Amino acid sequence: MSRVVAACLVIAVVAAACSAGAGTPSPSASRHAASPSAPSPGSPAASPPLASPSVSAAPSTSGSASPSQAPARPDAWAAIDAGAGPAAREDHTWTVGNDGDAWLFGGRDGATVFDDLWRYDLARDTWKRLAPSGPAPDGRFGHTSSWIDGIGLVIWSGQVGSTFFNDLWAFDPAAAAWRELPAGGPVPAARYGSCAAVDPDGRLWISHGFTQDAGRFADTWVHDFATSRWTNVTRPGQLPVARCLHDCLWTPDGRFLLYAGQTTGIPAIGDLWTRPADGDWMAAPDAEPAARQLYAITTRGDDAWVFGGGAEDRSKLGDLWTLDLASLAWRQITLDGPAPSARSAATLITDAATDRLLLFGGLTGTGASEETWALELGG
Repeated sequence: MSRVVAACLVIAVVAAACSAGAGTPSPSASRHAASPSAPSPGSPAASPPLASPSVSAAPSTSGSASPSQAPARPDAWAAIDAGAGPAAREDHTWTVGNDGDAWLFGGRDGATVFDDLWRYDLARDTWKRLAPSGPAPDGRFGHTSSWIDGIGLVIWSGQVGSTFFNDLWAFDPAAAAWRELPAGGPVPAARYGSCAAVDPDGRLWISHGFTQDAGRFADTWVHDFATSRWTNVTRPGQLPVARCLHDCLWTPDGRFLLYAGQTTGIPAIGDLWTRPADGDWMAAPDAEPAARQLYAITTRGDDAWVFGGGAEDRSKLGDLWTLDLASLAWRQITLDGPAPSARSAATLITDAATDRLLLFGGLTGTGASEETWALELGG
C-alpha cells in the first residue's frame, strides 16, 4: 500500500524554497545578470509545494555506456507503451543498476509526494512496482540517487513538506529491502535540489543544494561507503555560485563536473565547472545552451546528453544537447518527427545494451507527465 504523502506546506516554507537564501560566491561565478527575485520555476515560491522546472534535481539519474562507443547518430524519439507504471510525477529519480534494470523512486505531483519504488525492465520495456517490507525512506522529491556496486540503489537528501533530509538509504535488490546506511562524524546539512555522482573509487560526491534555514549551499562532500563517513572536501578560493536544481557527474578523465541550476534572484543559470578530486574548481567557457535548471541528464561514453529543463524566463525547454566530456564542447541535436513536449524535472537514462536514451515524467506546460520516451542512438 503506498504511503503517498499529502504535502501541506506552511506558506513561509513555500515562499522560501530554493529562491531565498544568499550564497557568497566569487562575483565571477555567475555569468548572468540578476533578474527580479520573483518566485522561480522549480521553487516552492512559484506554486505549492514547488512550481518546478537533477537534480538532480535533478537530481543523478544516469546510466552510462562504455567510453569506447562511437559518437551517436540519433534517429527519432518514440513513445513507449510500457503498460501500467508510475503515476505522473516530477522531481523523482530513475537510476540504472548493474542488473539490466532501472530503479525509480519518489517524486511529486503538485502537493502529492510519493514514496513508491519501481523497477523498469530495460529488455522488456515494462514497469513493476515493488513493495519492500521493513523500514524505508520517507516519501520525498528533489533527492539524489546513485547505483553503488555491492550496495545497490542509494538515496540521499530531498524534501517533503517543511522537512529536508540528509539521510542515506540503500535498496538491495537481492534482499528486496531498504536499509538506512550509517554516517559517522560530520554530515552534510539537510537539503533538496542537490546533486550526486560516484567517483572512480566508488565514493559518493554531493555538491550544493538548498534548505529553508540556510538558503543555498556551495559546499562539496564525499561519502566513503567502506568507512561509512562523510568528508567535507570544499576548498577555499573561487567556488561555483551557491545553487540548487543542478546536476553533476564524473568525466571519464577523472574530473567532477557541475552544470547550471538556479541561484538567488536568477531562475536559471548556465555555467559549467570542473574540479579534480584533490584540486580546485575551474570555470569552463560560457556554455552554449540556454540557461536552465532541473534539466534531464545522462551519460553515454565520453558524452553527456541534456534534455529540457526550466528556462530563465520560467518557460519549459524541449531542446536536446550533447556535451563532450573531454573538450567540454556542446552540440545541439535536432530531430524530425514526434518528440517529448517541453518539460522540466524529468529523468533521462542510458540503456547501454540497446544504445538508446529513455526519458520519463517531468512537468510540462499542462502538468506532470507519466510518459516514457525512447531515443535510439544508433552509434
